[in-house]
Amino acid sequence: MNEAGIFLGDTDTEEWRIAHKFLPPALGPKAVRHYAPNIQKTVEDSFKVFDELDEREEAWNVYPYMLKLGSQAVGKIVLGMDFEHFKSVDASPHEMVRLIVEMLELTKKVSSMGTWYAKLPFGDPKKLRDVQARIEELMTEAINKAARGSEDLDLQEAALKAENMIDYACRAVDNKGNRLPKDMMHNPLVVATGAGFTTTSSLLSWLIYGLVQYPGMQARLLQELIDNGIDDNTQMDADLIGKLTFLDKYVKETQRRHNPSYQPARTAKVDMILPGGYKIPKDAIVIPAIHHIHNNTALWDNPARFDPDRWDTDKVKNRPNGSYIPFATGPRSCIGFNFALMEVKTFLPKLVYRYNFSLAKDGPIDYDPMFQLIRPTNLYVRAERRVKWPPRTNA
Repeated sequence: MNEAGIFLGDTDTEEWRIAHKFLPPALGPKAVRHYAPNIQKTVEDSFKVFDELDEREEAWNVYPYMLKLGSQAVGKIVLGMDFEHFKSVDASPHEMVRLIVEMLELTKKVSSMGTWYAKLPFGDPKKLRDVQARIEELMTEAINKAARGSEDLDLQEAALKAENMIDYACRAVDNKGNRLPKDMMHNPLVVATGAGFTTTSSLLSWLIYGLVQYPGMQARLLQELIDNGIDDNTQMDADLIGKLTFLDKYVKETQRRHNPSYQPARTAKVDMILPGGYKIPKDAIVIPAIHHIHNNTALWDNPARFDPDRWDTDKVKNRPNGSYIPFATGPRSCIGFNFALMEVKTFLPKLVYRYNFSLAKDGPIDYDPMFQLIRPTNLYVRAERRVKWPPRTNA
């Protein structure tokens, strides 16, 4: 999903257009394959903490740990920084993570009050400006560190050789020899960092929710891992992930039923008439209601039913354009969707193979309406180390 609007407002500025030319190669399928070992190491490093929680027989709140897990991977792959989120059970999120989460919360509050409110020299508007200034300081430090002695490479080569995205941003040059100007690196890198960990941590939380809420899901996913020869030592890569068809359907159904992003606003650049005769005036803010699209009875049979197997049906395979848009759509859709899917499709199998998840709290699941994304705030689970696994099907 394109979270640029959360951080930058208008994504059609000259600054964003230049960044949009440089960033896609670093987030394309080939580059994501390049980052796969780092993604796997991140989740394996977290096992120490989840094992300790199991030994204590403690339940834990899913979202805070998925936030630390998602941001740990993004910190390494985008900024080249080790946030040290899994040094201990109670390790605090890194300052950059805390600041970006606070910025998201403040942005929602400030933007909901009108443009006049954002200009006030006190209260939440001032807090938001202070948080943004500190994020810029941290990002400048990271950029200056990465830029020292960096070698120029063309966009595609840099995407495959760079150690991380900030290294890529400092080394990549276009076909005219132009670099991404330093003063234009900040916002795109903040977007890549913030959108990367807030969306994936929310999605991971809902994926775990599905394991403990919907009967049979965890068993089917584990069986698919066993049938494909996956064990503790397996290196997850794009080819292997591509064979996990139930995992793919499970992720898609979770994004349909529990998509974290629900209102990726866009600003109309021209007057237009939509199909059906709806007039959209220039400068109007258009907010697609993703949850309602994904749960529309005219588009989906029994949409309230969580059913990964619906993705095998002809009706879903031949669904209308725009009926399933978890990452938005069009030229301002999420440029990081390949990375997001690689991340969750690496994390979840590794977690499910190692742990049996069970729900540890009764009652409804809450979410924070003042946050930019829908995330469960009180989903408590037990994750118990597995001691036995099912045999292969037809073994």
